Amino acid sequence: MANASNSNLAIKPLGEYDMSANGGFLCRYDAAKVELTGAWGDAASVASKLPQVLPSNRVRAFLQSRLPHPEDLSEVSALTDAQARMATVHYTFMVQSYIWGETAHTDRLPAALAVPMVTLADRLGQQPLLTYASYVLDNWALIDPSKPLGLDNIQMIQNFLGGQDEAWFVLVHVAIEARAGEVFARFADIHEAATRKDTAVAGELLEKTAETWAQINALFDRMPERCDPYIYFERVRPYIHGWKDNPALPNGVIYEGVERFGTVAQAYRGQTGSQSSIVPSMDALLGVGHAADPLRAFLDQLHAYRPQPHRRFVDDVRSNSGLRGFVEDAGSAALTDAYNANIQAVADFRTRHLEYAASYINKQGKRNAGNDTEVGTGGTPFMRYLKKHRDETQANLL
Repeated sequence: MANASNSNLAIKPLGEYDMSANGGFLCRYDAAKVELTGAWGDAASVASKLPQVLPSNRVRAFLQSRLPHPEDLSEVSALTDAQARMATVHYTFMVQSYIWGETAHTDRLPAALAVPMVTLADRLGQQPLLTYASYVLDNWALIDPSKPLGLDNIQMIQNFLGGQDEAWFVLVHVAIEARAGEVFARFADIHEAATRKDTAVAGELLEKTAETWAQINALFDRMPERCDPYIYFERVRPYIHGWKDNPALPNGVIYEGVERFGTVAQAYRGQTGSQSSIVPSMDALLGVGHAADPLRAFLDQLHAYRPQPHRRFVDDVRSNSGLRGFVEDAGSAALTDAYNANIQAVADFRTRHLEYAASYINKQGKRNAGNDTEVGTGGTPFMRYLKKHRDETQANLL
C-alpha cells in the first residue's frame, strides 16, 4: 500500500489538496467556530438577516443601508483562510440576493458588495459570486460536534429564505461530499497498485470504492424526502443563478467601485452541482472521456470555479491515471468487474442527476426571466447534455 507520508507520490496525501478522508472536499475547519470581527462581523450579521428580509421585496435598500463601507473593512490579507472563506459565504449570499432578490432583477452591484466580493475572490482564487464552495463546501456545521457527520447531524450556516427544502437541498450535497472522502482516500493506493500491476490489490480497492459509491447514490436518492420540486424551483433555485449566458442579464453585471472592471459588465457562471469535484475526480481516475460538445466546454470552464487545491487534485489524478489501460491489459475478470462496478455507479449517479433535473426544473412551468426551465443555473441547456454524458459514462464499461 502507498505510504500516506510520502510527499513524492504522484497523487499526494489528501491534506495537500485541502481534503480529508472523512470530509472529502468539505472545509476541514469547524465553520461554526470561525469568528469574524469588526466590520467583517457587521457584514456577517447583515447577511444573517436575509431570510427575514427577502420576503419584503426590498432587500436592496436593506443591504445598501446596513452594509459597512469597503474602507471600513480591514485588509483581506489580515484574515485567516477560514475567516476569508466564511466572509465569502456571507458576501456571496448577499451578492445573489441583491441581483435576484426582488421582483425586477438588476445588473448593477453597489460598491459596498462589489468591492469586498472581488477582493475576497482574488484572495481565494475564485469567482466573485456564489460558487459551489461558498454554497455547500464551506457552509455547514455539525449540530452536535461530538457526533459524526451525517444528514441527521448537520445544518446550514447561511441561508437565503431558509426552511426545510433549501436546507435539505444543500445538506444532501454536504453528506455526499463527506462520504466521497472515503473514495478519494483510496486513489493513491489504486494508482500505486496499477503502477505495480497488482491486480489483486487494485481489484480489492476498486470493490471497496464501488461499495462506497452505493452509499453515495443512496444519499442522493434521499433528495425528494424533504426537498419538494416546486419549492426548489420557486424558492431555492431563483437565488443561485449566475450572469453568463443568462437571457435575463445578457450583458452580465457591473461591479461598481472595482477599479479594474471600470464600467464593463462582468459575466460569470452560476452556482451548480457541476462545480463539485467528485465526478470529475472519478472520471479522471477511471479514464472516462467525453466527446466535444457545448456542455463539455462548459464543464471545462467550471474547473476555474473550483477551489485551487481541488483543481490540483483533479489534475494530478488525470495526469497519473493509467488505471483503465491497466485493467484492459490485465485480463482479470475480477478486476474488470470491480472497475465496471465503479463505472456503473458513476453512471447511476448521473442518471439520478438527470432525473432530478427533469422533475425539479424541466417539468416546472416557466415563471420569470432568469429562472428558465430550459437553462441550468450555470447557463446551459442541461437536459440534452446530461443524458449524453450519462450515456458516454456507460459506454466506458469494459
